[in-house]
Order: sequence, then C-alpha cells, then structure tokens
Amino acid sequence: MAQNLTEEEITQIQQRLAELQAEHRDLDLVIQHLIECPPPDELLVRRMKKRKLQLKDTISCLEASLVPDIPA
Repeated sequence: MAQNLTEEEITQIQQRLAELQAEHRDLDLVIQHLIECPPPDELLVRRMKKRKLQLKDTISCLEASLVPDIPA
C-alpha cells in the first residue's frame, strides 16, 4: 500500500504509529489497574477497551500503508 509515499510522509506515519502504540500500551495498563481496584467502573473500562480497539485498528491501517504493494 505504500504508493508514492515520500520519505517525509513515511516518517510522519512512523511517528504517528509510535504515538498510537504508546497510547495503546498506556490504556492497557490503566484498564488492568481499573479492573484490579474494586469496585471497577465498568462503564469506564468498556469505554477504554473500545478506545483501545479503535487504536489497534488505526495502527493496523497505518502499518499497512507502510507496506509496499506486491504484484500478484
């Protein structure tokens, strides 16, 4: 999918990926902490898990944009 990306665009995507991956890891830690501290705020945990899934999808899309197309 890396069609005609400039070095600058690739660098920007890689930086954004690093930011999203860090946020994803942080959310994982916060979710685990919330679950372990009784009583867990179920609504907050669900919202954070949803955000974590959104981040994972965005990360996957950005990673795919960095992979060069391979002719079939």
